[in-house]
Amino acid sequence: MNKKLTRRQFLAGSSLAVAGAVSASTLYLLHKDEAEALVVEHVTLPIKGLAPALEGFKIAQLSDFHLYPYTQKPLIEKSVAIANALNPDLTVLTGDYVWRDLEAIYELAPILAGLNATYGLYAVMGNHDLWTNVAVIKDAFTEFGVPYLINQGVTITQGKGSLHIAGLDDGWSGEPDLQAALAGAPEEAPVVLLVHEPDLADDYALHPRISLQLSGHSHGGQVRFPRLGGALVLPHLGRKYDYQLYKVNEMWLYSNPGIGVTNEPLRINCPPEITEITLMRA
Repeated sequence: MNKKLTRRQFLAGSSLAVAGAVSASTLYLLHKDEAEALVVEHVTLPIKGLAPALEGFKIAQLSDFHLYPYTQKPLIEKSVAIANALNPDLTVLTGDYVWRDLEAIYELAPILAGLNATYGLYAVMGNHDLWTNVAVIKDAFTEFGVPYLINQGVTITQGKGSLHIAGLDDGWSGEPDLQAALAGAPEEAPVVLLVHEPDLADDYALHPRISLQLSGHSHGGQVRFPRLGGALVLPHLGRKYDYQLYKVNEMWLYSNPGIGVTNEPLRINCPPEITEITLMRA
């Protein structure tokens, strides 16, 4: 004999089914979480006008550390050790150092100061650095010897070749000034641009001097499902060029997915990354 379900019984059964599905999804995501699974991505880029003396020049890029509450120091210490083991010619940091705990910068800065490269270390600021207190970030960097570029540039010379590193203020909440960052750049030197937000590439790719833009900001979305089109959630100015390598006009762009996490304390199909970029003559 058929027995009809009451509305209460139907709703109770539906609730159990939903709860079961949510639990299963949660277990799946936790099982697949890559938030601690550091990787090194090796990228080789042909650069127009690169001098023979700079053939094979290696840049290590790290970004978006977001120390605390989810990202902890051991992961960052490990990323520093891995970056140093690459023996880069230059190491760059492309913004967003802490998240909810501003004073954590005084724990992070001495770790970052341990980054070693032949021609040194340079950092730029991100939107979270300005949203917390950029003066405190800069104070900690100065105290522990982490050089930063805010609308400034530095020229690296190796043999008879030069490479200009131009660092901009944050593009979302700061006042980036490209001309100031290019001031003094040798005419023949290719330019590597450091700016936190990748989607600004559409503007900077119009400048003929810039060969490569290095950015962070998007975290690659942290959770990526390629069959569904990629990342589920992306930030302002990190939606168009959200993950890894692009060619924008004649300029290369690399969007580093970062080391740390923020609102979603996990990573799926998007592990924390140290990028090793090797420059070759075009």
